[in-house]
Amino acid sequence: MSSWFEERRADKAADAQQRREDREFESKLRRDEAREAKKERRDEEAQRRRDKASRRQARAARREKTLTPGNVYRKGTLALVAASALASLPAQVMHFVTISVMLLPLPFALEGAAWVMNAGVAYADERKLPAWVRWLLRALALTAAGFAAWINYDYGRHAAPAVGWGLAAVTLLGPLFFEVRQWVTTLTVDAAERKRRSDDKARAKHEKKRSKDHKDVVRLAKRLVSAAPFGTLKFEAAFAAAWEIFYGTATPGMTPALHAQQLASRQSLTTAMDEANGSPVSTRGRLLERLHPAPSPLIYRPGSSQVASDLPPTPERPQKAAQKGGRKTPPLHRRSKGDAVPFHPIAKTEAALERGGTPRRIPAANGHHH
Repeated sequence: MSSWFEERRADKAADAQQRREDREFESKLRRDEAREAKKERRDEEAQRRRDKASRRQARAARREKTLTPGNVYRKGTLALVAASALASLPAQVMHFVTISVMLLPLPFALEGAAWVMNAGVAYADERKLPAWVRWLLRALALTAAGFAAWINYDYGRHAAPAVGWGLAAVTLLGPLFFEVRQWVTTLTVDAAERKRRSDDKARAKHEKKRSKDHKDVVRLAKRLVSAAPFGTLKFEAAFAAAWEIFYGTATPGMTPALHAQQLASRQSLTTAMDEANGSPVSTRGRLLERLHPAPSPLIYRPGSSQVASDLPPTPERPQKAAQKGGRKTPPLHRRSKGDAVPFHPIAKTEAALERGGTPRRIPAANGHHH
């Protein structure tokens, strides 16, 4: 019986432990799911912010591109043209309708003729047509616009002179603004075209001069271009290869003679700079002289003696001047201990060797005797 109860208690304990583990696992799973969901929400929010910033930057770029002076001028001119047409049409319509309803299409025909002729001027500029074509189209546009302006003036002056002049001015300002816009655009295109033509002319002049100065190289470069597949080898690359074949250098313009001249000029410059800086004439020699300086030569002659003290006069040994014929003559110098600078040990060694009959040694440094 006791064993049954023990097994029963053990089973209950195991069940309780399993339930605790299941609850802990479910709790951990819920925490992980909540953490993942929170992370996903943060990522989504960050992505939304990035998308919003990207859209804002795109709008700013479009706005900046749209609000350039050129675009504002072109679009503003078209807006003024449209306003001019809308302001000039009602008076013309009322003027012709008063005469006859059948004349209703005439105002649209007049305005349309003026704008079509102006568009023809732009088309002639684009196609590079002769100048007389452009001026003919301008004259036709001015005629149509002038007739429409006279009609508006005649209709408006019955109300007030200012109304007539205003309608006439509005009718003419639209085509005038469009013509000025086309003129500015033509000047811009002409400036770019002149620059392109100038560049083409300079390039053609350069190619002609190169063909004249380097006939063999140009001929070989053309042969290399023709030998390569179509479009795979540019003429400039072929010219550089041909120059290297002829002269052995990859630098166009340089030849063996020019390289030799360059080397000789560098050597001449080095020699001149060394001579200006003094001997030795090489950097290595100057470095060795600085690292191993040669001792100064000592003046020594057998049998010679010092006739004057090497030390400056001192107050302890004043010189007594002798009067003779009004001139002061110094007394004869007598050697005494301590009145001269001691000889260098090298000098003493050389003197001893010379007294012993040994030939005098001459010091040398850097391979040069001093």
